[in-house]
Amino acid sequence: MTTLILAIILTISVFFFLLERILDFLNLKNLKAELPEELQGIYDAEKYTKSQQYERESSRFGFYSSTYSFLLTLLMLIFGGFGIFYDWIVLISTNLVLETLSFFALLLLISEILTFPFSYYSIFVIEEKYGFNKMNLKTFLLDKFKNLLVSGILGGLILAVIVWFYTLTQHNFWIYAWLIMTLFTVFMMMFYSSLIVPIFNKQTPLEAGELRSKIEEFSKIVNFKIENIFVIDGSKRSSKANAYFSGLGNKKRIVLYDTLINDLDTNELLAVLAHEVGHYKKKHTLWALLISFVQTGFTLYILSLFISIPELSYALGSQNQSFALGFLAFGILFTPIETILGFFMNIISRKNEYQADAFAKQHNLGEFLISGLKKLSVNNLSNLTPHPAVVFMHYSHPTLLQRIKAIKNDD
Repeated sequence: MTTLILAIILTISVFFFLLERILDFLNLKNLKAELPEELQGIYDAEKYTKSQQYERESSRFGFYSSTYSFLLTLLMLIFGGFGIFYDWIVLISTNLVLETLSFFALLLLISEILTFPFSYYSIFVIEEKYGFNKMNLKTFLLDKFKNLLVSGILGGLILAVIVWFYTLTQHNFWIYAWLIMTLFTVFMMMFYSSLIVPIFNKQTPLEAGELRSKIEEFSKIVNFKIENIFVIDGSKRSSKANAYFSGLGNKKRIVLYDTLINDLDTNELLAVLAHEVGHYKKKHTLWALLISFVQTGFTLYILSLFISIPELSYALGSQNQSFALGFLAFGILFTPIETILGFFMNIISRKNEYQADAFAKQHNLGEFLISGLKKLSVNNLSNLTPHPAVVFMHYSHPTLLQRIKAIKNDD
């Protein structure tokens, strides 16, 4: 049984690694030497060539880094490295909560150390080469430390409580874990921007002026109360632009990257904002939240059926049955189901994006949204011709061409 489980884990790992490499290959083969006719006018020749080079270089780097990570994981699985690490920890502690936390903390630390050169190269070589990186080494290292600290504290607390409930209830722990995850998700939606973001970035209220006036005017027209409008110093790290909504109820907050404000004019910014408001008005945010709750509950229930099977721990090379190793093995075994769920979530997400675009169009902002999307694609050197298989597998948004066609469609 142990050998069979290990064989299945290895098969799944290899299959999905090869699948991703095939998708990368198809994506590169789909790059066009010349910009397709329907996308003429978006890139000039020089910029388009640069975007192609960026896509190829990023893809090549992604191949090396993912292969490196895959081989390390494969070696750990074949030679029982995960089990060896856990058995070392058992010699130090006999408390299940401490054992589990120590195990995952060790894996996280080792992973950060082993992948550090790739993170550094990605930022300070590739992103720097194409004009995106604005970070210095101090900010980069400080971000790494803060990420470890925040993820360690938040993730550690949640994991500790879940394992504690497991020690009390065994198979029924998934109910309590589901409740904890649900409360945590709602909490993060409401307070992420006010509690977590300031650890990394400075947020300042949008100053009075044309943009703020238009946003407030638009909010009245669509009956969507917007009071908290902030600008975040995204240019501190990258020239790439972004914007997002966060929060629920009176905690709703609009966050605009300073790079976005620099890249787009007032009407284009308003169109992007209208798109985001469209998600709220169409209740996409609420439905996404509810679906994530159901998906989390389903995953945790399936986990509860497997977590106590000792062969999962033995398959990873341990002499002891453990929650941590069972959780790790389950994560790999659950990958096919997770992928299928991801397909459906992406389909729903792409449909929602069309509806949010249509909402902006209904308020006479369609052309401004198109011009804004074009500018963002050019400034971010986006791949305008991704392979359909990659779009189907991974894209939560339609392609730029698909969105432009849908916005221009009169039906």
